[in-house]
Amino acid sequence: MATAKEIMAKIIQDQPDDASYEEILRELVFERMVEKGIEDSRKGMLISNEEMKKRINSWQK
Repeated sequence: MATAKEIMAKIIQDQPDDASYEEILRELVFERMVEKGIEDSRKGMLISNEEMKKRINSWQK
């Protein structure tokens, strides 16, 4: 399993040479969000679509 530093280095290396700081950060954050979601799923930390809909609707009040 790759270390966090190795994963980050690969993501940065895969970016085009003209990528901005913000674009690179966005890719790093996206990778972490995906990994966190996979970890949560493996731990059974899930909610239904209906529950998520209720939570989103409550934010709009």
